[in-house]
Amino acid sequence: MRSVVQFITWPAVAGILAAALILQWTAAQKPGSAPTAAELVQQNPRVSFAAAVQRAIPSVVNIYTAKLVQERVPPILEDPAYRRFLNSNNRRRERLQRSLGSGVIVSPQGLILTSGHIISGADQILVRLHDGRTALAEVVGSDADTDLAVLKIDMEDIQAISFGNPDQARVGDVVLAIGNPYGFGHSVSQGIVSALGRYGLRLSTYEDFIQTDAAINEGNSGGALIDTEGRLLGINAATFSRSREFTGIGLATPADLAMGVAQDLVAYGRVIRGWMGLDVQNIFMTGSDTPSLLVTGTHPEGPAARNGIREGDIITHIDMEPVVDGRLTMTQIALLRPGDEVELSLVRGAEELNLHVIVGSRPPRSS
Repeated sequence: MRSVVQFITWPAVAGILAAALILQWTAAQKPGSAPTAAELVQQNPRVSFAAAVQRAIPSVVNIYTAKLVQERVPPILEDPAYRRFLNSNNRRRERLQRSLGSGVIVSPQGLILTSGHIISGADQILVRLHDGRTALAEVVGSDADTDLAVLKIDMEDIQAISFGNPDQARVGDVVLAIGNPYGFGHSVSQGIVSALGRYGLRLSTYEDFIQTDAAINEGNSGGALIDTEGRLLGINAATFSRSREFTGIGLATPADLAMGVAQDLVAYGRVIRGWMGLDVQNIFMTGSDTPSLLVTGTHPEGPAARNGIREGDIITHIDMEPVVDGRLTMTQIALLRPGDEVELSLVRGAEELNLHVIVGSRPPRSS
C-alpha cells in the first residue's frame, strides 16, 4: 500500500512544482495573464529576408564586358635590326578580354549605377536582367574619383530600386549584398554593417564607405547593398583583402553619394565638386588632442588663395566644426556646390583668424 501511495504522490508533487514554475515564469514575463499562441510566435519569429530580396533583386543586373587588347610584344622584336628576320605576318595580335560585374537600375528610364572599373575601356557592355532579358548598354558617364559609372539601356518594363537612408544605418544592422559573384548570376549574401564612414583606404579619391561582412567577391562590384526592407543603402565597391579573396571586409559607396554622382553625370557629363585649391596635412598643435590642418600649398587661382589663405596657415575649424582629418575634410568640401560659403578658423603665427571663402568648382582631373 505504501509503494502505491508513493507511486501516486511523487508524480503529483512533480506536476504541481512544474505548474508553479511555469506560472511564476509567465507572471514574470507578462503579469496578470499567460501568453497567447500568437504572442509566443511573435517572440520567436522565423527569420527570413526573402521579401526584401524579392523586392530588390529585379533591380540588380549582371554586367558582362568585352574589349580588344593588344598582346605585349617582347622589346627585341620591335628592334628594326631583327624585323627583317621575322615573318612579315608577325604583327601585334589582338585578343578579347572579358570581365564581369553588377549594376543597379536606379530609374525607370533605364539608368544603371555600377562601378567604374568594371566598364573602363570596354568596347561592348552587355546587361542581363533578373528575368533573363539582355540588352547592350551605353556609357552615360564615369567618375574616376569615386569609381562610379552610369549606364543606359533601352528596355521596357524594368524596375528601379527603392532607396533607403544610409545616414540612418547603424553598426550592427543586418544588410544583404546582391550581385554576380564569379559569374554565378544573381546571388545574395547576408551580413551586418560593420562600420560607417570608412576612409583613407586609397581605393578612390573621395571615400565614405559602408563596411560590411556580407560576402563581396569578384563580380559583386557595382551591385546592391540593401537593408532588410529591400531598400538600397550602397553600391558594392570592393573587398579589402591582401589575397583578393573575401575576408569579411566589404566596402560599399553610400547610395546618397552615388546618386549625387549619377545626377551630375547625367546632367553635365562630369561631377561638379566644390573646390578651395588647398593642399593640407594633419598636424597636432601643442596641448591639443585633436588634429588641425597645416596648409602646405595653395593653387594660385584657387578660392582659398583669393580669399587670403596662405601656405603655413593652420586650419582648426570649418563652419565652427573642428577638423578631423585632411582627406575627410577635402571630401566634405567636394560635396559642397560651387558658390557655397564656408568659414575657416585658422591660426597664423600668434594670430587667430576667421576667413570666409566662396567655394569654387574643382577643375577636371585632366587639368
